[in-house]
Amino acid sequence: MSKNLSVWQPENQDFWNKTGRTIARRNLWISVPALLLAFAIWQVWSVAVVQLPSIGFSYSKNQLFWLAALPALSGATLRIFYSFVVPIFGGRRWTAISTASLLIPAIGLGFAVQDPNTSYSVMVILALLCGFGGANFSSSMSNISFFFPKSEKGKAMGINAGLGNLGVSVVQFVVPIVITFALFGAIAGDAQTVTLADGSTQQIWLQNAGFVWVPFIVLSTVLAWFGMNDIDSAKASFKDQMVIFKRKHNWIMCWLYVGTFGSFIGFSAGFALLTKQEFPDVNPIQYAFLGPLVGALMRVIGGWLSDKFAAAKVTQVSFVVMIIAVYGVMQFLPQNGVGGSFWGFFACFMLLFAFTGIGNGSTFAQAPRIFAITHQRQAKKTGGNLIAAETEAAKESAAVVGFMGALGAYGGFFIPKSFGSSIDMTGSPHMALIIFIVFYASCIIINWWYYARKNAEVKC
Repeated sequence: MSKNLSVWQPENQDFWNKTGRTIARRNLWISVPALLLAFAIWQVWSVAVVQLPSIGFSYSKNQLFWLAALPALSGATLRIFYSFVVPIFGGRRWTAISTASLLIPAIGLGFAVQDPNTSYSVMVILALLCGFGGANFSSSMSNISFFFPKSEKGKAMGINAGLGNLGVSVVQFVVPIVITFALFGAIAGDAQTVTLADGSTQQIWLQNAGFVWVPFIVLSTVLAWFGMNDIDSAKASFKDQMVIFKRKHNWIMCWLYVGTFGSFIGFSAGFALLTKQEFPDVNPIQYAFLGPLVGALMRVIGGWLSDKFAAAKVTQVSFVVMIIAVYGVMQFLPQNGVGGSFWGFFACFMLLFAFTGIGNGSTFAQAPRIFAITHQRQAKKTGGNLIAAETEAAKESAAVVGFMGALGAYGGFFIPKSFGSSIDMTGSPHMALIIFIVFYASCIIINWWYYARKNAEVKC
């Protein structure tokens, strides 16, 4: 079968049942592991930085927070470009190319951590290059949005994003294991010696944090190149897609997505370091993977709920619970280094991760519906062609979900930096947490006004 699909009509039920569903699902299930690997590379520094001081790297706490935050900064910025590339290059080609690009930071990290004399500037560059992984999300979601009809977009995009987001949890679970033994033997380099708190020593192979992903990246690249498809009708120039910057609802949905996905990726990047800072006797590496795991799995649930109920109402509930969870986190933090409850802190963070995930799924379900409704209204009002309106809505919503992903990813930078700045200025993360609550409250008001209330502009 040709890799280029000249005819693609997912809203045509006969076409979908006979041909479309099988092709769409094949592309989805190749996309998922590629996106999972992208998230793993994007977040590998959130685990690696915790180990750097113990193997001889003399970086300050603030420098470590920077290394944890920089992949999100570059990933978010690159997502702006990646949001528009699928209609220009094709989903198959771009998925293969962007997946292969993950080899650069993976291999670079593996070599850099073996020498404690590696300059901080080199580490900064490698952290920024990990942004390739974060950027892949926008192109991946844009690509998958073309394959499915409106009735199944929420579920399909929830699966792609949710299982792809599992890369955050996978990297935080796998890396602490693979660095404990010589995974690739002598070919990958010597061990580093870690001095523990009790004065004893042990050996680790921190280079495995990068090298372990290399064979999987190669395999995923090959699968994408030979197993995925490009959709001819999805082709559009960058100029054609620029129209989304004139769409009010693009900017509104970006604001909401900063609140959901920005929180998910920001807390994923900062949770381990925050735990270590506030509860020094706790080993955060043992627990760090659980938050992203919960958030990623609940994203699938959020997409499914949004296909069953009004997506805007699911988003509304998510932000309310997120405020409650952040308030709970504040109550269980130590005060001036005294008191606090790690398990209360941990439970509230798990609740927070769960509803960032549900909100991720619901906001991504909202965007295609909003643009489908607005384009259909305009076509009916002007006597335009409804099929052409559906095609334009699909192109615009694909660009919008990619751009939403771009702006949302900045949360991965601002949240760890907010924690670091708040601790530097006040000795506590409370100031940052209060700001998060105020921001979530603004999301509740905006979502209710435009999408959730009885006479909302675009009820969805």
